[in-house]
Amino acid sequence: MAAHRTRAKASASPSSNGSSLNVVFVHPDLGIGGAERLVVDAAVALQSKGHSVRFLTAHHDPSHCFPETRDGTLEICVVGDWLPRSLGGRLHALFAYLRMIVCAVWLIGWSGWQYDVVFCDQVSACIPVLKWSGKPVIFYCHFPDMLLTQRASWLKRLYRAPIDWLEEWTTGKADCILVNSKFTDGIFEDTFHSLKGARRQVLYPSLHCSTFDRFQPADGRHAQLPTSADYVFLSVNRYERKKQVELAVAAFATLQHLLPCELTLHHGRKNAKIHLVIAGGYDERVPENREYHQDLVDLVEQLGLSGHVTFLRSIDNSEKLQLLHDCTALLYTPSGEHFGIVPLEAMYMRRPVVAVASGGPLETVRHGETGFLCDGTDETLQENFAEAMKKLVETEGLRDKMGTAAREHVVSNFSFNAFTTLLDNIVRKVATG
Repeated sequence: MAAHRTRAKASASPSSNGSSLNVVFVHPDLGIGGAERLVVDAAVALQSKGHSVRFLTAHHDPSHCFPETRDGTLEICVVGDWLPRSLGGRLHALFAYLRMIVCAVWLIGWSGWQYDVVFCDQVSACIPVLKWSGKPVIFYCHFPDMLLTQRASWLKRLYRAPIDWLEEWTTGKADCILVNSKFTDGIFEDTFHSLKGARRQVLYPSLHCSTFDRFQPADGRHAQLPTSADYVFLSVNRYERKKQVELAVAAFATLQHLLPCELTLHHGRKNAKIHLVIAGGYDERVPENREYHQDLVDLVEQLGLSGHVTFLRSIDNSEKLQLLHDCTALLYTPSGEHFGIVPLEAMYMRRPVVAVASGGPLETVRHGETGFLCDGTDETLQENFAEAMKKLVETEGLRDKMGTAAREHVVSNFSFNAFTTLLDNIVRKVATG
C-alpha cells in the first residue's frame, strides 16, 4: 500500500519522568474544520508533554489544511487516498469506512511503527482492526455519524442499516470513549442503545492560545471588507446546509429594516453602514459545498443585499483571525451543534457571539454576558438574531464590555493548558491499562 509523508520537526523533548509515549492519530481527512482543529490541537498538546506523535490519514491537501499539518510541526502520513470518496456522488459513508480500514490495515501490517496508543476519531469502523495490534484505542466521538444523514427513501434506510449497526458496535470496541460536550454525551446515550452506561469522559475542545497571542492585526481591515462599513457581522462555517448560514443572511436582512432611523438618531450621522461576511471551509471536490455556496449567493441577491454581503471561501487561519479582529460580533447559526470551536475563537479575540440556543453554545456562551443565545421558530429565530445584533449596534460600549467578559470566560474555562493536562492524563492512563 503506497503512502506519502510530511515529516515533523523535532518540537518536543522527552518528559522528565521518562514516560513519554508514542501516539498515532488516525483521522479520515485532515482538511479544515472543527474536528480537524481538535485533533491537531490534541496532537500538539501531547507533543508539548514530550510524547512522540504521528498522523495517519486518508487525505491531506497542503493547500487546504491547518498550518501545523504542513509546516513540519506534525508528521503526516497519507494512506488510501487512491480509494474514491464516493461512487457517482453516493455511498460516502461506505467509502469513508473503507478508507479508514485501509489506514488501519496499513498501520498494523506495513508501517513498521512502534506505538503505545491510537487516538481515532470521526469513523469508528477501523477500531476492531486497530485492536489486532494489541494496543489500546481511544475514540473521540464528535457526534454519532448516523444522526448526520437523512433517510428519506427505503433504499437509503436499507443502505444505512448495516452501517449504523457497524458504527455502534465498533464504537463499543474502543478502550476509552471521549465526547466533546455534555450535549454530545446525552445524544450518545440516547443513540447507541447497546452502549447505555458505557463509561465516557467529556474532553472539551480548546484553543491553542499562543497562535492567537502571536497574531498581529494588519493596518486597516481585511482587504475584501468595505472601509465604509461601521459594523461588521461575521459568520464562519463550512459551506454545508446543516450549518444554517441562511439564518445569518435572513437575520441580516431583518436588521437592515430595523436600523436606519435608530442609527441616524443615536450616532448623529447618516449612512452608517452594516456589513455581513460569510466565510468558511470550501472544498471544490464536495458538491454540497459548491451548491450551498451558490444557494447563499442567490439568497443574498433575492433579498436585495448585494453589495452588503461578502463571501470568502477556504480562508486560512491568519485571514480568520483578521476577520475576527475586524468584526462587531460572530453569528453562529447551527442548531444542535455538537460543540463549536469558532465561538471560543471569537470570544478569545474579545468578540461577543450571537448563537442558536442549542447544543454546544449552551455550554460555551453565557447569555447576556459573553453574547446572546437565541431560540424560536424559523421566523422568530431570525428576528431574535436581528434584535441581538441591533443591541450590539445601538448600545454604546456593549461589544467591548461583552468582549472583555468573553476573553476571561475562555481563559478560565477552556484554556489550552487545562486541555493538555487532562488529555495527557487520559492517554497515560489508557496506555498503562
